[in-house]
Amino acid sequence: MQTEARFEKLAAILSPDRVLTGAEDLIPYSYDGTAALFQRPAAVAFARSTEEISSVLRWANETRTAIVVRGSGTGLSGETVPSKDSVVLCLSRFDRVLELDRANLTMLVEPGVLTQTIANQADAAGLLYPPDPSSMKISTIGGNVANNSGGLRGLKYGVTKDYVMGFELVLPSGEVTWIGNKCVKDVAGYSLKDMFVGSEGTLGVFTKILLKLMPKPAAKKTLLATYTSMEQAAQTVSAIIAHPIIPCTLEFLDKTTINCVEDYAHVGLPRDAAAVLLMETDGHEAVVAQEAEVMARLAKEQGAIDVRAAANDAEALQLATARRSAFSAVARVAPTTILEDVTVPRSELAGMVHFIQDLAQRHNLRIATFGHMGDGNLHPTFLTNEKDADEMHRVELAFQEIVTETVRRGGTITGEHGVGLAKKKYLPESVGGLNVELMRKFRRALDPNLILNPGKMFDC
Repeated sequence: MQTEARFEKLAAILSPDRVLTGAEDLIPYSYDGTAALFQRPAAVAFARSTEEISSVLRWANETRTAIVVRGSGTGLSGETVPSKDSVVLCLSRFDRVLELDRANLTMLVEPGVLTQTIANQADAAGLLYPPDPSSMKISTIGGNVANNSGGLRGLKYGVTKDYVMGFELVLPSGEVTWIGNKCVKDVAGYSLKDMFVGSEGTLGVFTKILLKLMPKPAAKKTLLATYTSMEQAAQTVSAIIAHPIIPCTLEFLDKTTINCVEDYAHVGLPRDAAAVLLMETDGHEAVVAQEAEVMARLAKEQGAIDVRAAANDAEALQLATARRSAFSAVARVAPTTILEDVTVPRSELAGMVHFIQDLAQRHNLRIATFGHMGDGNLHPTFLTNEKDADEMHRVELAFQEIVTETVRRGGTITGEHGVGLAKKKYLPESVGGLNVELMRKFRRALDPNLILNPGKMFDC
């Protein structure tokens, strides 16, 4: 089918004003948050209903047109970078909160709702939506579910999949189904929900998402510990978990990140520290006070030179902002910022950080490392320049070493950002060739024409 006729039919399904084909309109949808990946789509379409999405996917099968579903475009592994001659199906206008059910502690939302909006509405009702990716002010819930996003509270509360109770889904064929329900217990049949959460837009399009909420903790306490070595921070984490205490947050910044954040946010971080550990506990007021006291003591026993407790909510927010602003802070340092994402067992974290620091010296690169120390999730961040071909080659070599070392230490190539384009070549090394083939079989069964996000995760 000729391109002009193909898009005339698409415009008839939606409306002419919701199908963009002009070059200047397509450029903003040619990339996501991943550095150095760019591909201009053939068109951008905006859907506002399940019925429209179903019709668009049926059209895509008829015309053999690839569809790349997109929300805010904050992905960091290239999941929403268009494939050649594809149509970007943007769901950012599909953004209503449909229901907040206090009796069942659930919220029903459309995929284009911002994560922060969900958190705010839950908070206003005296409830908590725990997943809190650093991009929550701009990321959409559909993207969070598609990538199984994590966040600072992941240690205690888990990640996005732990709060998805069900969803309405448009399959690649255009068929519409509902998976899951409001029941706390449900073991009928295969756990299909877990196949689609984290599938990065390759298996279906979420149109309604049912989320689990929790009672809002009565109290919380935030502390910041300062160290002269990364090992001391890691040992503190081990001591806290072994006590046993499971804080809602155990985050760290290395020396490079500390100075970038202080230059950017001016929150009073100690510039000469080798590492800082952000610790937060929540729950009943008496338990919070006790846990905060124990964590402060354990930090000092493991060598912390200072442990600072937030005096009030405003100071606690300031300390949390120091961690949440890490990516924005380091992004100011160099023309290109490549935020990576690997996870190792907690016992391997300090060794992995030192490996990355040594690797940076060997390859003459600047790497800032921060992340979720409580669950072993590291974000080694390359401060580089994508126009410098030699340096980008060294970045690629360095990241290959990080992947190999991560797997050797029993880790995984991604804890929360996903595979997408950026990490697809590392997937077999991480999960094994047979498991990749199982994924291929499932994907081919649902999408024989490979219209949904082709080329992402693995080649079919």
